[in-house]
Amino acid sequence: MPVAAPDHTDRPLTIQQVSALLAVPVSTLRTWEHRYSVPGVVRTQGGHRRYPAQVIDELRIIRDEIARGRRAGDAATTARLLVDSDEPGRDLVERFLEAARAMDQGGVRSCLDDAAGRLGLGATVDLVLVPAMRRIGHWWEIGSCDVGHEHLATEAARTWLSRIVAFAPEPRPGGCVLLACGPRDLHSLGLEAFGMLLASDGRSCRVLGARTPVPTLTIAAETLDAAAVVVVSHLAVGRRPAVAALSAMAAQGRPSFYAGNAFLTRPSRRRVPGRYLGESHREAVHLLEEALAERPLDEPG
Repeated sequence: MPVAAPDHTDRPLTIQQVSALLAVPVSTLRTWEHRYSVPGVVRTQGGHRRYPAQVIDELRIIRDEIARGRRAGDAATTARLLVDSDEPGRDLVERFLEAARAMDQGGVRSCLDDAAGRLGLGATVDLVLVPAMRRIGHWWEIGSCDVGHEHLATEAARTWLSRIVAFAPEPRPGGCVLLACGPRDLHSLGLEAFGMLLASDGRSCRVLGARTPVPTLTIAAETLDAAAVVVVSHLAVGRRPAVAALSAMAAQGRPSFYAGNAFLTRPSRRRVPGRYLGESHREAVHLLEEALAERPLDEPG
């Protein structure tokens, strides 16, 4: 069956249809519109709301951000940045999405090359790669694209990241940083992007990837005598195993850091060993390097 791309030519839905699609009450949709000025809602001659695809996408992001623990106002801001932003790179996000929709792997890589040339590697990850992949994830959720589109875009991005790492400068002294997803976390693209930024900055790193068991992480950290360990977890159900991994690193006396949606809210970060790296890949690189520079020379790693 052909896959319909979610664009502005799609038939607008009624508020009742959007409510059913997103599992959000009609009253809540109206509240978001009044409080946060969700743009793009059109009205018929009779005054009834009609929601085009872009607005539905924005509402879905607001819903998901609130579910992750964000305040509604912050969630609305995030949605605007992802869907209708004037930030540098917005046109590149659309180009990435068009290439992914056409299953054009070369187009995805070419888009990322141009983004890196214009914005730099860090901004390419934060302003192009991550927002585009989030959009594709939302498309897949509502059946507007096939899982094959998501897999193709992921593999094209992964190939691009690998090429950047292959041409990275020789690592400077200071030890290896070990990167791993939590024991229950499957999605490693963001972690690989972080590793690319570290490598491009001259930091030696190793990526263990998805679903890294605690014993595997422990052995790898000891074998490499890692200067630091970063654990990423995005799902709430993966938070506790990820904390167990961080605790194992703390038991080794090894500097540990963590990130991901599972740790987005302040309560989710209470009593978690290590340092939270935030949501920006660029800022995370800065925080990690700053922390390692402050370490006494006799610490492990």
